[in-house]
Amino acid sequence: MTERRDDAEEREGPVIRDKRRIDPKTGQVRESAEPAPGSTPNAPPAADNDETADLRKQLAERTLDLQRLQAEYSNYRKRVERDRVIVREQALANVLSELLPVLDDIGRAREHDELNGGFKQVAEGLEGTVSKLGLQSFGTPGEPFDPNVHEALMHSYSPDVTEPTAVQILQPGYGIGERVLRPARVAVAEPGGEAEPEPAPEASAAEPDQAEADAAQPQAEATDED
Repeated sequence: MTERRDDAEEREGPVIRDKRRIDPKTGQVRESAEPAPGSTPNAPPAADNDETADLRKQLAERTLDLQRLQAEYSNYRKRVERDRVIVREQALANVLSELLPVLDDIGRAREHDELNGGFKQVAEGLEGTVSKLGLQSFGTPGEPFDPNVHEALMHSYSPDVTEPTAVQILQPGYGIGERVLRPARVAVAEPGGEAEPEPAPEASAAEPDQAEADAAQPQAEATDED
């Protein structure tokens, strides 16, 4: 009997059951053929659903907090950068404003051909330095008068202009970026001209002579009667 049982097992061979949860061929998770006792197939436990909902709620709150912090930090960086630029421009404007009288002296010396020798080199070096720092001069004869960048020191009328015009630059203006450090001081001419005196009519000039003749005629008649 023992020999027959051994022969039967050798003929049938060993039985192998694949209990792996992941299918090696498809790579997908295999569904359990036997549901757990007391549970409904394909229905997750209620406790798991509550825990998942709570975790999602916490994740949403943390995400909102991070987004709020990121927005606040971004606004802070922009504000600091803007303040830094404003402080730099203000400090630079204060320094360049103190140099404007020196630049005026250099300009007057150049107009009188007195910019020579070492003084010329120093003047050109100073002008180049302030130009690199962003200082710009403005004011050209013939440009329209703009009260934002011009200061009128003289006023006249001219038939050669069609609008208020800066006909003469008495002192150039200076600015840095969009900031005006000093307006250009100019002489302004407006359209028109002084009215020429009209000559008196001839009839008006002849009226006194006629009145004197009329007054003298009665006197002549009285003399003849005497």
